[in-house]
Amino acid sequence: MAEAAVHIPDQDDPAVRAGQEERLQAVWAAPKGLFFRWTDTNNNAVGIWYTVTAFGMMLFAGVLGLIMRAQLAVPGNDLVSASTFNQLFTLHGSMMMFLFAVPMFEAVAVVLLPQLLGARDLPFPRLSAFGYWSFLLGGVFVAGSIFFNAAPDGGWFMYPPLSTDPKLAGIGADIWMLGLSFIEVASLAAAVELIVGVLKCRPPGMRLNLMPLYAWYILVVAVMILFAFPPLIAGDILFELERLLDWPFFDATRGGDPILWQHLFWIFGHPEVYIIFLPSIAIFAMVVPTFAQRPLLGYPWIVLAAVGTGFISFGLWVHHMYTIGLPNISIGFFAAASEAVAIPTGVQIFVFIATIWAGRMIWSTPMLYAAGALAIFVVGGLTGVMVANAPFDWQAHDTYFIVAHLHYVLIGGVLLPLFAGLYYYWPLITGKKLSDRLGRIAFWLMFVGFNLGFFPMHISGLMGMPRRVYTYPAELGIGTLNLLSTIGAFMFASGVAVIVIDLLLSPRREVAARNPWNAGTLEWLALPRSPNNDWGVRSVPIIESRYPLWQQPGFVRQVDEGRFYLPDAEEGKRELMISTVLDAEPLHVARVGGPSVMPMLAAVALGGVFILTTFHLYWLALASGVATLVVVLWWLWVGTEVPPEKPEKHAGLGLVLPLYASGTASVGWWAMFITMIGDATAFLSLVFGYFFYWTIHTDFPPDPAPGLDGPGVAWPMTALALILAGWALTLAARETNARGRAWIARIALAAAAAATAAGAVAGLAGPWTTGLDPTLHVYPAIVWILVIWVAAHAAAGVVMQLYALARSLAGRLTAERDGDVRNVALYHHFLAPTAVTTFVVIAFFPRLA
Repeated sequence: MAEAAVHIPDQDDPAVRAGQEERLQAVWAAPKGLFFRWTDTNNNAVGIWYTVTAFGMMLFAGVLGLIMRAQLAVPGNDLVSASTFNQLFTLHGSMMMFLFAVPMFEAVAVVLLPQLLGARDLPFPRLSAFGYWSFLLGGVFVAGSIFFNAAPDGGWFMYPPLSTDPKLAGIGADIWMLGLSFIEVASLAAAVELIVGVLKCRPPGMRLNLMPLYAWYILVVAVMILFAFPPLIAGDILFELERLLDWPFFDATRGGDPILWQHLFWIFGHPEVYIIFLPSIAIFAMVVPTFAQRPLLGYPWIVLAAVGTGFISFGLWVHHMYTIGLPNISIGFFAAASEAVAIPTGVQIFVFIATIWAGRMIWSTPMLYAAGALAIFVVGGLTGVMVANAPFDWQAHDTYFIVAHLHYVLIGGVLLPLFAGLYYYWPLITGKKLSDRLGRIAFWLMFVGFNLGFFPMHISGLMGMPRRVYTYPAELGIGTLNLLSTIGAFMFASGVAVIVIDLLLSPRREVAARNPWNAGTLEWLALPRSPNNDWGVRSVPIIESRYPLWQQPGFVRQVDEGRFYLPDAEEGKRELMISTVLDAEPLHVARVGGPSVMPMLAAVALGGVFILTTFHLYWLALASGVATLVVVLWWLWVGTEVPPEKPEKHAGLGLVLPLYASGTASVGWWAMFITMIGDATAFLSLVFGYFFYWTIHTDFPPDPAPGLDGPGVAWPMTALALILAGWALTLAARETNARGRAWIARIALAAAAAATAAGAVAGLAGPWTTGLDPTLHVYPAIVWILVIWVAAHAAAGVVMQLYALARSLAGRLTAERDGDVRNVALYHHFLAPTAVTTFVVIAFFPRLA
């Protein structure tokens, strides 16, 4: 932070304020025309498209669920065939978990987070747009498969070995695997965007202990995504290699084991439940204080509880696997962890109850949904404690008791809180309130319908009704219970239909008052939606409390008059204030990209890689991959790091901030660091697979034989030396560039690229020259996948090194503007230990250990 004697605009002059607002509007206004609005990358535009699409996916998945309930209404029904029913329940579960719950959390966060932080946007708006287009293309690809009788039919968990056998599971398994892998890319992109947004885009004064609770929850969930989704991505790679190339990762006859898939899937699958639960609880944290008209009690406790829930959730995955024959000590550990997660969850619930008790509660429509959600979720939590105990789970496993438990948790913990947030935040997003009358009618239809539909499933499950069956005999005595469940499901759906009608009628209503609920947090600074406030907050404020609209006198007026930071857009650029991680002290002003077609093109090209691979069109998929690389390089070259017209600018209140930063001060460095943490998690999941096979086999690796001999020592060690040399040369380029020795830095970058490329080739040469055949046994297969992983990352590192070299030659990489080379060096900080781990393991363990 630096202060300078500069001219400060007179904010008491209405003409000055009007000119500032006009320039802000000109910079932040959405493009005209429908197509051009699709190219807008502003958080409002992207978030609203995201939300609408995720809501549509939920409605479609709900229709699939109603068809299933109609089929199960009476015994022996033949409304749909067994094959169609399998496709219905697989797609219903997959869409609700992958195409609704996670994308909806991301969509809502993209809209709300900048408002809550008093920022004008998130730091990488084009990355958010790329995530949306990836989600849309992948979602349409997966959901549309049902219309061609090609939908996946192996369950949303897709257990091998049945699902990995192309003769038993048709193209639907590939559609599920590759389509959802594409969507997982969107989820990781959103996680990077949200973590950096929370850590680096807070307004001055908003220390970590003053952050809105919604921001805390989003931070916890985004970090969870970094550690939960990569194991599934690693499993997806193994899964598709077995289906497409016959590499036997899950084939027990050739050394594989289908249990590995269960581990990798549920390491993702159980944290996934909390990834979609915590953002909805975050909405509780915003709604409850507003309608209690007092700050939330126990702020430190609820933050610790949210962090604790996220941490413990990674120790629960095996409670989905109690019936596979685990040692008792393992079952005991995971049962204890499964019980322990109830503690931080209970803390959060009791904090909300205490705040309601201590406040002057206003029973509005949003609060009605919140209270109903709390009641339903508690029932789901109680049955969760039951199934966490192994003896009970052995009896209830794969029965409709589990279906009931799952839906009580997800409807109470996810869907109803989202509807509470919908009624609460609709005036913020559209400027119009939804109908209290229709909202209450919808709530009671859903509340009664849900309990009528799902509570009987507890009983039918205990009476022996298994999950995932398309019919059942009348002799089982559960026909009445199933009929009640079907009636309840349709009643619940009628409540959702009322909400849809309410949404469609809302444009006809009058513009709501500003902050109609008298809330105390920053998002309500925004004026009701109109053509005149696309920039969000009028000026970036100074924060001194957790509820500044309640606790800082004159706060709203001062923000509206532009008396804080960045009240103008005099240079005609979209700008954000970047601050320190802990104390939110201003560091620099960052400029973000405006409307662009590049995120859409990048998503289409990358989507082509996944979709074309599904249909075994490998050459076209390769061409699409090349196109993706070209678009991304174009995006980076023209869309980022454009030299500013001056080194610093007046940011308001006499504060002068630089217009450029690199290293840990920049958002780009943090994005690279966070991305590589997720990447390292996926890699460690593959290493886990290697050692998993070692633990279950007495002969791993198998005795040397043609096609089974290891990669040796010479080639792996040569590859390791070359990649480490590339790393060292990259560091040398960073340091010499910082000293102004541009040509030495360029030579070092060129040499680094050559060494890294040679290391990738040497790494592949090891298993190639020894003739390791990945189709014979799981040992050569897992060795090959580890080597390919390092080689692919080394190739990406070469592209980065050459990109930095090109930027230097073009004069865009200098001693003062060295963000590119610092980010490339950071990437190689992760590549180096990846190479060390891989080559040491495959060369020395366990044969030479």
